[in-house]
Amino acid sequence: MSTDDDDLLERMRADDVEAYRSLVERHMDRAFGVAMRVLKNTSDAEDVTQDAFVKAWLNRHKWEPGRAKFSTWLYRVVVNRCIDLRRAPRQEWIDDVPEPMDEGEDSVSSIHRRQVYGRLEDALGRLPTQQRVAVVLSYYEDLSNAEIAEVMNSSVSAVESLLKRGRKGLRDILRPSEQDVKIVFGD
Repeated sequence: MSTDDDDLLERMRADDVEAYRSLVERHMDRAFGVAMRVLKNTSDAEDVTQDAFVKAWLNRHKWEPGRAKFSTWLYRVVVNRCIDLRRAPRQEWIDDVPEPMDEGEDSVSSIHRRQVYGRLEDALGRLPTQQRVAVVLSYYEDLSNAEIAEVMNSSVSAVESLLKRGRKGLRDILRPSEQDVKIVFGD
């Protein structure tokens, strides 16, 4: 039985835990994906995602049907929490050290592809936070510029500017790797 988000939110207002669980299951992976791409840290991304869903439950009685899509609200909460975390001073922990690559992989093209994807993720991580958020929401989450503006509490023209600067920044960062990218993704 498929239930839309508004129905689940209405049931949550009546303290329906199963409706909340359904909403979490429906949106968890995408919310975590956004947080992960912005923060580049699994533990922090998990915390941000969990915080966003806890906030949804705690504020369930305040939800106003028709005011905004739940997914838009959720992305806004996730993005704002990510930005807050990136601004806060950090301590480096052993958990932040990347794990060694799996040496069981023997395919050269698979390794090359992972390296290129790694460069792209690294380049994305080097963009300023606002540009990174706009690029992630546009290209990874396939949101329109108007939806991104709503999530980022910004104007559409500001989002367009962030995307333009973000794409230029990615091109500049990736230019030395351009030939490798063409080999993997084609011309």
